[in-house]
Amino acid sequence: MHPLRGAIAIVGAADTAVGIVPGMSATELCVDAALRALGDAGLRKDQVDGLITCNAMAEPCMYHAETIAEYLQIFPRYCVSAATGGGTTFAALHQAASAIMAGLCHTVLITMADSLRSGMSRDQAMKTQSSCGHPQFESPYGPTVPSLYALIARAHMAAYGTTAEQMAEVAVACRAHAALHPGAQMREPISVQDVLASRLIADPLHLLDCSLVSDGGAAVIVTSADRARDFPHAPVYLLGIGEGHSHEHISQAHSLTTSAAREAGERAYAMAGLGPSDMQFAQLYDCFTPTVLVELEDLGFCGVGESGPFVQEGHIRLGGRIPVNTHGGLLSHCHPGNPGSMFALTESVLQLRGAAGARQIQGAKVGLAHAQGGIMSSHATIILGTERN
Repeated sequence: MHPLRGAIAIVGAADTAVGIVPGMSATELCVDAALRALGDAGLRKDQVDGLITCNAMAEPCMYHAETIAEYLQIFPRYCVSAATGGGTTFAALHQAASAIMAGLCHTVLITMADSLRSGMSRDQAMKTQSSCGHPQFESPYGPTVPSLYALIARAHMAAYGTTAEQMAEVAVACRAHAALHPGAQMREPISVQDVLASRLIADPLHLLDCSLVSDGGAAVIVTSADRARDFPHAPVYLLGIGEGHSHEHISQAHSLTTSAAREAGERAYAMAGLGPSDMQFAQLYDCFTPTVLVELEDLGFCGVGESGPFVQEGHIRLGGRIPVNTHGGLLSHCHPGNPGSMFALTESVLQLRGAAGARQIQGAKVGLAHAQGGIMSSHATIILGTERN
């Protein structure tokens, strides 16, 4: 058995308000999330000896983790600012687990936030959107992030006959789940026709195929499984974790219809000693609807080329074969940039605590969460459970 399997637990988790939060800066949201998670875990600030954050686009700091530590007035012996785009959350969890196992620290606070909705102008946002391309092979042609993901959508459609209606079903399912979450940014139900009728952003992606722009933050507290029994809530154990990194720029990707989610998932499954059929839910990175289709295939929830019919048949909805993004995901709950997948992590903790309210999956004991950064570039998969073994 892998030494990391079941050795680490999440003992605290919390979200801030999300959506439009004009009264708080990115830094204040990050600190608010941290204090909420500490409260959830019943911890004092001085009981934290590790801190991991990621920088904020709206309020960047040269030494972000140190800035947050200073603001909180904590003095950790392990202090890291992580940066792997949207996959930062689970890569940070991997780092925290490794640091605890190595004896570098005992209790790690992972807190991330941004205020993309209130803290950035439209011009700033567009500059950010257009600055991620390869400086030689992409940026001179002016693509923005949605157009780069549209390449993935078109490739999947050409290879497997995937339709715009099938991609739209991802957005519809996520919105149905968000409607059950009292804190979600967008809760009004939508239909496939609503998605297809929304404004075209980058063919074939419409506005409702694209994730939200949000303010918000979330945080978790991580410690060793042996210490996890001393906290108010039942611990949620890290059973498996894996990463996969295939490219930085989409023009250098070996494939547009598969990704390093495959390798990340295989490594997480191997560590956990479990497989796709054992998962009771999957929180998948849904910055755009076609990413979910690719991830469903790469992570083994359906066959290659089968994800379009799979989602159209309702298998990713609550009550389906593998409920996806039970909080609404980036498409409907919120998406404050790099911290977006933090909400998939806190939602997973709520599901495994049995505390997800109207969207609770009955008897949930094990689930998967996956995050990716860049343009399907850097991937991390985690498997969480209520039992260590």
